Amino acid sequence: MQVSNAPPADAARHADMVVVGGGIIGLSIAWRAARHGRSVIVVDPAPGSGASHAAAGMLAPVSEVAYTEEPLLRLGLASLSRWPAFAAELSAESGVDVDHRGEGTLDVAFGADDLAALSEVADFLEKLSLPVQRLTGRECRRAEPMLAPSVRGGILVAGDAWVDPRRVTAALLAALARRGVPVFADRVTGLLSADGPVRGVRCASGAAIGAGLVVLAAGAWSGSLPGLPPEVLPPVRPVKGQIMRLRGAPGFLGRCVRGVVHGSRAYLVPRGDGEIVLGATQEEMGFDTRVTAGALWELLRDARELVPGITELEVVDLAAGLRPGTPDNLPVIGPSGVDGLVLATGHHRGGVLLCPLTAELVAGDPDPGLVPLAALCSPLRFTEAHR
Repeated sequence: MQVSNAPPADAARHADMVVVGGGIIGLSIAWRAARHGRSVIVVDPAPGSGASHAAAGMLAPVSEVAYTEEPLLRLGLASLSRWPAFAAELSAESGVDVDHRGEGTLDVAFGADDLAALSEVADFLEKLSLPVQRLTGRECRRAEPMLAPSVRGGILVAGDAWVDPRRVTAALLAALARRGVPVFADRVTGLLSADGPVRGVRCASGAAIGAGLVVLAAGAWSGSLPGLPPEVLPPVRPVKGQIMRLRGAPGFLGRCVRGVVHGSRAYLVPRGDGEIVLGATQEEMGFDTRVTAGALWELLRDARELVPGITELEVVDLAAGLRPGTPDNLPVIGPSGVDGLVLATGHHRGGVLLCPLTAELVAGDPDPGLVPLAALCSPLRFTEAHR
């Protein structure tokens, strides 16, 4: 990992942009800004170790759509279309294969009630003119032979994809290092401001870093940055997610598999090297990042219903992360209302999916067609003046 120690307290530092947060969102913004010729500094206590480290990496806006989340679907589809170019450019610049794959998601049902609910989802997707293929139980097992015999049917979303977030963050850190972008392992304790405008950040080490623009991309911690007025702080909360990584033979699963088991959703995401990511819990537990036996038991229990052979695989890693949730499940991206401060947080389950789009909105030259989507994410929607 290409990370520097915190700058000396007396070091004179200045950049066009300081990014507060070294997860997949913050690093993507920094990389995009550097590619546009801006000087950038990234500050994070432990870059790449938060929610991005615990994420499964599903790029699945269609299979994860909910009836009340059409705006989020629009954002996801726009970002999904940018992922092939994003992955190719990042891999070429960093030399790291991010394991971007696009074999689709197989969403399966077990009982009659599950199948009826899945049929309603298919109806909804078809009304939105989204590609979805209805499958019988036999067709599901033909598409994925490791599925349980009890599968009654399912839907195949061929346009879904996935990526390895740990490889993506490693690639971003390598690409930033090649461009000479400092990534400091430090904690931002406040903002530098004069008569209102934000002009940089103050770090726990004592260092002050000046900047023409500060981007707050600290995930679940974005809502607690000292020095910001309450109406400017993004209303994000931590939503805990626990995952398990297993190891099987390459090709054990050919695509992402999802299903409703015991009333909760479970998914399995395969990697090219035989690793299977099993996830994920969704817990309102504050900033608790402990891995718990009960959550792991539930993950294995549910996964075994989907793919019985999963219990024979080796456990290689356990992790918990904190997704930044918002009241309306939409991210918070754009000017904060304070000069010099831009927000890029609140991505909840979609941080990996939405990183190319977020980077373009914050640090790129956005396509004019993105203006309506940018408006959906505006931080100003939470202020009194815009309610």
